[in-house]
Formats: sequence, C-alpha cells, structure tokens
Amino acid sequence: MSPELISTPVVETAKAPDRAHSRARAAHRRKVLINLVRALLLVGVLGLWEALSRAKVIDPFNFSMPSQIWDQISTWVMHGTALGSLGEQIWYTLYEALLGWVLGVVTGVVLGIALGRITLLADVLGPYIKVLNSIPRIVLAPIFVIWFGLGPASKVASAVVLVFFPVFFNAFQGAREVDRNLVSNARILGASDRRVTLQVVIPSATSWIFTSLHVSFGFALIGAIVGEYIGATKGIGLLVAQSQGTFNAAGVYAAMVILAVVALLAEGLLTFAERRIFRWKPADSER
Repeated sequence: MSPELISTPVVETAKAPDRAHSRARAAHRRKVLINLVRALLLVGVLGLWEALSRAKVIDPFNFSMPSQIWDQISTWVMHGTALGSLGEQIWYTLYEALLGWVLGVVTGVVLGIALGRITLLADVLGPYIKVLNSIPRIVLAPIFVIWFGLGPASKVASAVVLVFFPVFFNAFQGAREVDRNLVSNARILGASDRRVTLQVVIPSATSWIFTSLHVSFGFALIGAIVGEYIGATKGIGLLVAQSQGTFNAAGVYAAMVILAVVALLAEGLLTFAERRIFRWKPADSER
C-alpha cells in the first residue's frame, strides 16, 4: 500500500476540527454583529426621539422623551410610586401574570392533549371552543372585575383566558401530529392508552407546547395589565392608568419599559429551559 493512501484519512481527520472551529468562530462573529446592530438601532431610535422632542418637531408633552422616561424610572426606583415601592408593583403584576400563565398552560395542555387523543371529545367540544375563541377576550376583563372584585383574582382570570387558547391549539395540534408508527409500535409492545399518551404523545407534542409558551407569557402580562388598568389596588397597570389620568406621558412609557424588561427576562428563562430540555436537537432545528 502506498504512503499517500495511508496518510489520506489522517489528513481528513485533522481537517474536521479545523472546520468545526471555523464554523464556531463564524457563528460567534455573526452573534456579535447582530448584537451590535441591535444596540445601534436602539440608540439611533432613542437618539432621534430625543432630538425631535427637544427640537419640538414632535410634542414632548404628548410623546415625552427618553430622558424624561429615564428620570421617571429613576424617581420610582429611588423614591417609590404613589402606590408604594416600584418593586411591590412589579411583583404584584408578575404574581398575577405568573399564576394566570401557569393555570392557562396547565388547562390548555391537558384539554389540548385530551381532545387531540379522544376524537369523540373533540367532536363534542370543538364547536364550543371555536365560539369561545372568537370572542375578543380583552372585553372579558371588566366582567371579571365585576365577578371577582379589584383583587388579583380578576387579573388572574384575564390572564388565564388569554393564555389558554394558544397553548390549547398547539397542544391539540401536537397530539394530532404524532407519528402514527410510534403509536402503533407502542401498542404492539402492549402499551395501554395511558402509557401511549404519557410516553409517546406528550413527549412528541412537547416542542409544539414550548412554541406556544414563548408568546403565552406575553399574553399573561397583557391580561394582568388590562385587568389592573380597568380596576385594581396596585400594580403596573394601575400606574399606567394613574399616569394617563394626570397626563404624565413619561409615566406611561416608563411603565411600558418596565413591562418590556420583565417580558424579555421571562423570554430568556423560557429559551434557556427549552434549550436544556431539547439539547438533543440540532442547532438549526431549534430556530
């Protein structure tokens, strides 16, 4: 055997780590570039907003400006709000949103999997779910305030109805999209309906369910905020209502910024949990 033929596999093996390292460096450079562009875009938008407001091109009374919004947030952090400390308001809203999100997710997953697995149940309840889904759920918030009062229960109910439907439809579709060969093989091996659901259907539908979780927490925050805006004793939504009532545009925008930060943190935690659970998936399939 010639030396050239012997050395060829060694050369190919040596090139493989180099290609992997090059791809990793390219991915890192792309990530840095994306973050840089994002930061520049944010700075550009805020700078343009500030400049237009100071030049009176746009009315600073109605549109405020980033510096005033920052001053409002600083005042709330250092001296609290008219309702109490800022941390208390954030926690109150976050508590309502989290509780409503958990209840909505659990209910949506259970009913979605059940209707996806039981055709008769889907045929009976399907029309009612479609009718309920067609109702603008935001308009239910005043009804919940009437039913449950100004406490957190009415806000939790608003969050639940907003979270339930996207989670339900994703869980339902995930249960319907399970590979029938996997179900058939499990039955051939003697698995009961319960074991098929727990060990085949639910794991297969997990990626569908996680897709809905990313948007559903934002819906939970919306439900809590709308409920607080209509009637509450504390919370970020009440801060928005009070700022609007006193024509404090900076206060309205400051509350929106705080909510955006909370939503981004929640999104980061969900993304981290999803990557930990789906570590076996290729990177491209997670996008």
